[in-house]
Amino acid sequence: MAERLTALLGHRVRRAVRAEHGHDWDISYAEVEDGTRLFVKSLPRTAAPSAVLTSEARGLTWLGRAFGSPALEPVAWDDRILVLPWVEEREPSPSAAERLGRRLAGMHLTGADHFGAPWPGYIGPLPMDNTPSGKWPTFYAEQRLRPYLRRAADQGGLTPSDVRIVEKVVDRVADLAGEPEPPARIHGDLWSGNVLWRGRDAVLVDPAAHGGHREADLAMLTLFGLPHLERVRDAYNEVAPLAAGWRSRVALHQLHPLLVHVCLFGAAYRTTVLEAARAALKG
Repeated sequence: MAERLTALLGHRVRRAVRAEHGHDWDISYAEVEDGTRLFVKSLPRTAAPSAVLTSEARGLTWLGRAFGSPALEPVAWDDRILVLPWVEEREPSPSAAERLGRRLAGMHLTGADHFGAPWPGYIGPLPMDNTPSGKWPTFYAEQRLRPYLRRAADQGGLTPSDVRIVEKVVDRVADLAGEPEPPARIHGDLWSGNVLWRGRDAVLVDPAAHGGHREADLAMLTLFGLPHLERVRDAYNEVAPLAAGWRSRVALHQLHPLLVHVCLFGAAYRTTVLEAARAALKG
């Protein structure tokens, strides 16, 4: 690994240690000759070719082009390795949460040319259809909900009756979506584990970045919890107030990541998916 990183970075890497294996990639920690520490994700040498790491790198780079973006920009990458700066994590603080909320709002407001993205998408290890679309309800129903609903059912994570309940939401996204909004530049997989606190601020990693609905990022933060979440949301609203009725749409936006979790982890998330689907239908 040290030799591969040295060739990629153009600087001698004196040490690289594999720490763990997650999903379809390895996690390593490395140190350059000048003492700079790095975080490395890599496909195992025996793994089939995949665009998962280049998709992540392109997403981080794209998010990073927004002024004041909280996204952590990659150091280097190729089709098998992604190198990120090492983040020395600290306890989250209210002031850091407020800063995150303002920076997240600015990133969203930077916008996107369309819903989707000009690169193959992934959420975790799963492919995600980023084909450009001009209408969010159609994009969300056909490229975010239906593919993972089908996959969850095929894998046995949801029963036929479960599928019928979720399909009611899929068929009614246009009615449940609220007033139309332009494409926002969203992280796309913004659970608390992808927020790294550095003391005075926080940075975002591991995105499924694309042009999407900005309420999706905030809904996912709510789904799995985040320290000082109210501070994040209040600061966000100071910069980019959320549209009326946003609370009634939280479950709608949570349905996509929950279906992904059924695909990845099985029926353990079945009940939560059904609760979200019923809540979304109530609006």
